Amino acid sequence: MAYVAVKGGEAAIANAHRWLAEERRGDPAVSELDVAQIREQLSLAVDRVMSEGSCYDRDLAALAIKQARGDIQEAVFMVRAYRTTLPRFGASEPLNTIDMRAVRRVSAAFKDIPGGQVLGPTFDYTHRLLDFALAANGGTDVVPALKAEEPQQYPMPNIGSVFAHEDLLERDEPTPDAPEPYDLTRQPMRFPAGRDQRLQALARGDEGFLLGLAYSGMRGWGNAHPLCGEIRYGEVDVEFVPEELGFPIEIGEMQLTECVMITGGAQGGVSKAPQYGRGYGLVFGHCERKSMSMSMIDTALKAADAGDAVNAPVKDEEFVLYHSDNVEASGFVQHLKLPHYVDFQAGLLSIRKSRAEFFERQRAAEAAIAAAPTAIEELA
Repeated sequence: MAYVAVKGGEAAIANAHRWLAEERRGDPAVSELDVAQIREQLSLAVDRVMSEGSCYDRDLAALAIKQARGDIQEAVFMVRAYRTTLPRFGASEPLNTIDMRAVRRVSAAFKDIPGGQVLGPTFDYTHRLLDFALAANGGTDVVPALKAEEPQQYPMPNIGSVFAHEDLLERDEPTPDAPEPYDLTRQPMRFPAGRDQRLQALARGDEGFLLGLAYSGMRGWGNAHPLCGEIRYGEVDVEFVPEELGFPIEIGEMQLTECVMITGGAQGGVSKAPQYGRGYGLVFGHCERKSMSMSMIDTALKAADAGDAVNAPVKDEEFVLYHSDNVEASGFVQHLKLPHYVDFQAGLLSIRKSRAEFFERQRAAEAAIAAAPTAIEELA
């Protein structure tokens, strides 16, 4: 690939930036959105930008959405770019999601799961009908949700602890001599990828791409149709151990969505008792579709590790990880808009030469036909 210098474009580019800002603002007669409004009223978009941008900061994500005119991928790109400028002070302690203060928790495996089902705020049972009352200025008065008569009990057992006494569900046992987790934000993608690297890549992968892959596995390209053991959304404490103190202190809270998928068929072997497989998904904010898709893809990739034929995209580690990052994908596709003048001129010369040779051969063939005697001339 080659480029030539673009001369005389500075003024056009500067004016394009001004025009972009004008389009972003829209009609000045309409009140301008502020970051707080986006953060509070477009919270799911904010959560998606945080998740795919790998940076937990609601105000930053809301600002990016405003600056990007609502283009989520562009907002993710901005957050990722800003993230690279931030210093790193260290790593937090592992999060304990059993202690999550769950706003929502549902299980498709047990009706009466220990800890209970918490429906929480969800679109699941809405009718997907447009509410034109929201189009009125100021919307409608919001009726507060009723509070439960009994407070939620914490810690809330997770699906793993429910199965623990029978060892029916695959577990990820912590090993004291395990190496530090792979850091995809500082190390390039490599293959074969460990599960830590895969989960990192999926956690900041594009929700639409992951959803499509998970769907393809359910429709036959991967033969994966797991069961949702548990999905929970809520807030967990984040702890950090400063060197000068040597013990963990709480530095904040973080909202997360966690999903555990259970494979439909029991797995086992000669030396291992049958048990259910486990796919895992964990993402920033309230992103249920993404955490479910992530855990389904984790299940498919683990099955490939265990010897299943890699006969579908969802089981192909390189295909999944290399194409799930929308910043890279968007950059690679959109670079086609950039000047390719030298490439194009080289191709143009080549195709003109090929066309000239083609027409020359065509003229020669027509001349040969014209010069050849006809059947009547041969008989005479």
